[in-house]
Amino acid sequence: MLIARLIADQQGIETRLDSLSQALSNAGTPVAMAGMLDFCSDVLQLSLPHGEQGQLTAAIVEHFGECDMLVADHEIEVPRLFVSDMDSTMIGQECIDELADFAGIKEQVAAITERAMQGELDFAAALTERVGLLQGLDEGAIDTCLAQRITPVPGARTLVQTLRTKGCRAVLVTGGFHHFADPIAEQLGFERVVGNRLGVNGGTLTGGLAGPISDASTKLATLEEERAQLGEGARVLATGDGANDIPMIKAADYGIAYRAKPKARDAASGRIVSKDLTAILKLFDIPQSEWVQG
Repeated sequence: MLIARLIADQQGIETRLDSLSQALSNAGTPVAMAGMLDFCSDVLQLSLPHGEQGQLTAAIVEHFGECDMLVADHEIEVPRLFVSDMDSTMIGQECIDELADFAGIKEQVAAITERAMQGELDFAAALTERVGLLQGLDEGAIDTCLAQRITPVPGARTLVQTLRTKGCRAVLVTGGFHHFADPIAEQLGFERVVGNRLGVNGGTLTGGLAGPISDASTKLATLEEERAQLGEGARVLATGDGANDIPMIKAADYGIAYRAKPKARDAASGRIVSKDLTAILKLFDIPQSEWVQG
């Protein structure tokens, strides 16, 4: 069984749905049922008795264009665990790039960040190199950067807080830094933070890390640890945008790529292409009247 939900433009929807249904039927994966959700009436749900997730996703994109969607091999239900990346997912920036701007090396650091998130560079090596370039920067620049440069993406707090009212535990796991992640987590409502710690000595950055590196394997391990504590059958949602999010996105029941790099998008079972993260609440058919407004 496959269940797909997509936030569909209502104009010409019947024509596009007919075209999609015909294409899937021709491919041997007929649509058994199709209709709009009860609470979120702009979300179209498709039910197929069998099929392949990647094929269905590609067919939806072909007939409906790039849209917010989620595909699952079971009836979609509100998750009991939400694990999310931070940079360019819960916030609109890459913290290390913005911090590097205070040291006058943003362009140099941002180029390394982009290649790492595209999966072109080893994450740990790229992180070590970028942190090394920050050596000697005043620790106070972090607070200034956080206040002046770092902003949550639209709907981030509403997403986290609403899921928590539904009994979902929220964990922020990042390849970024606790200096940023701790206050962001408090602002948005995450209950646990896993990330890297910048080395500081005498009020300045040492150019190194204090403790082990938080990377793709850390994100996956955190998800699996948290899922084990909830017990069998607990559905898990994970969101991210870059290559180091792929393992946890693939391990989740609902792995959603948010405005993501191609490799992360292609690994995910869902995608958000719009800016507002409340689209995820719609895909789980949570009525807007029950959203916790940020």
